Amino acid sequence: MLLYNSIVRLYALFIRLAALWDPKAAKWVKGRRNWQTDLRSKAAQLPQKRIWMHCASYGEFEQGRPLMDALIKKYPSHAVILSFFSPSGYEAFSNKSGAHLVCYLPLDTKRNAHQFIQILRPELAVFVKYEFWVNFLTALKKNKIPSFLVSAVFKPHHPFFKWYGGIFRRSLTAFNRLFIQDTASAHMLDAIVVKHYEISGDTRFDRVVEIKNRFTPVESISAFKAGSKLIVAGSTWPKDEELVIAAFTKIKQQGFRLLLVPHEIDDASIRSTESRLKNAGLLYEFYTSGNQNVSPEVLVLNTMGLLSKTYHYADVAYIGGGFNNGLHNTLEPSVFGNGVTFYGNTYQRYVEAAELVELGLAKTVTNSEELASAWLEYSGVLRKETSQKLAAFYEERVNVTARILVAMTSYIQ
Repeated sequence: MLLYNSIVRLYALFIRLAALWDPKAAKWVKGRRNWQTDLRSKAAQLPQKRIWMHCASYGEFEQGRPLMDALIKKYPSHAVILSFFSPSGYEAFSNKSGAHLVCYLPLDTKRNAHQFIQILRPELAVFVKYEFWVNFLTALKKNKIPSFLVSAVFKPHHPFFKWYGGIFRRSLTAFNRLFIQDTASAHMLDAIVVKHYEISGDTRFDRVVEIKNRFTPVESISAFKAGSKLIVAGSTWPKDEELVIAAFTKIKQQGFRLLLVPHEIDDASIRSTESRLKNAGLLYEFYTSGNQNVSPEVLVLNTMGLLSKTYHYADVAYIGGGFNNGLHNTLEPSVFGNGVTFYGNTYQRYVEAAELVELGLAKTVTNSEELASAWLEYSGVLRKETSQKLAAFYEERVNVTARILVAMTSYIQ
């Protein structure tokens, strides 16, 4: 425990030093200043019955969101407190998450954990996917607060399965139940004699199905597609864009248009994207600029919040992040019946992406020729079959949230 606490404090020191030049680190530090006073003031305005959900960042919240929404609906007399470790999650959802209070999780020291729990006094705690803060889990267990881990995945490289991982293995006993995604995680837990788990699946399936069912049209994208086959390239980074543009130029004359959605949309990143399109001789438009060209071949979505909707219009999708060892969301495009493509083999780190590849509903590529070929197949001869298989794929994996909620009910008054 002494070593763990020392590492936590060294991390805090590193973040404070990094804050001198890194904007994200600066937000991390600023968001935690005077957190006790701020949290105590806000918590005083809440009902006494409280549920606490913690997410590391943006992606984990999207994963936990269906459960949070279900808890709010089922227990209207309870306040739901949502905490984040990363600024990306906090800034995105601090004003529009639906939670009664949104805050940063303080640094995981014994004192911070004790104060945080004493201020909030939650009736129940929920952690999403990968969050294992030892001091917070110890404080929850000491205060006999029921705690759950949802949509979790356990991998061989995690500290629970290393010689030095005793403290992390013990921290798992703080959870009343571990809701895990797959049998591979179950085998890992069995190996360390952890049995209080349930293979429940991934709550993100519920989330993307909900997004699909609530779809509302985006007329400008519909107009851009017109009668063409549309490739949607989502959450792309520079190397993704180079690959996508090279593949698109090979097949654009066969009735295709490209909707390009960069992961970063600051001015410098958009200028970089524009330069790549110019060098390829492509006619393009920016979403925020309106229709200035008669018939653009590429539409660049340089705004936030619309990506998931664009997949409704797609005939095939490309997902960015493969070059960066961090593949982005493959569920958002596939729930609309689209075959999915991406670069490289890092997809094996993601359960859902690996399943899609195994079923032939996603393809990994290494060059523009392979990518262009995959687009032609998924938007042509494989289009109907892929759509039908994906419908069955999702039907087998939804309603995860409802099963977890049932298991939690006996712990909430």
